[in-house]
Amino acid sequence: MAESMPEAGPGPELTEQEATVPVPGAAGSGPISHAIFRLARLHRMFAGQLLRRIGLHPGQELVMMHLWELGPQRQIDLVRLLDSDAATMTRTVRRLEQAGFVRRRPSPTDRRASLIEPTAASHALRREVERVWSQLEDISTTGLSDGECADALATLERLEQNLVRAAARSAEPDAQ
Repeated sequence: MAESMPEAGPGPELTEQEATVPVPGAAGSGPISHAIFRLARLHRMFAGQLLRRIGLHPGQELVMMHLWELGPQRQIDLVRLLDSDAATMTRTVRRLEQAGFVRRRPSPTDRRASLIEPTAASHALRREVERVWSQLEDISTTGLSDGECADALATLERLEQNLVRAAARSAEPDAQ
């Protein structure tokens, strides 16, 4: 099954302004936040292109990754694990079920709940998802050295930790 890899983006002949979403003046005081927005948008776009070829939408592969890793899960546990909302997870699980990648079965410990489990058909999908994520990583890190990749990952993790701490503080009763 030969597939061409999507282009990694505009070639070097394009200027930075042509290759990105223009930064509006109001975002001038948040250049890193705007860069995160642009990066996330492009990353999701490429993920969508690659995943579409294997019959998935962005986000569905993350549900499958957790199910393959952890085994059957209650839907509410998937919501918490992926920091999602119930409505989005319901749609995601329904689509995965219709595609034959997951099935629901009654929970042996809770009559009100069902467990979402990967099907045998999803095991071939796992190899494809791993291949897609490898391609996405290659597209995203083209031209970066191993050290630059490690630095980028450390910076992204620190930014995430900052936001997690800020979210926790805003959820505290005194913060409201």
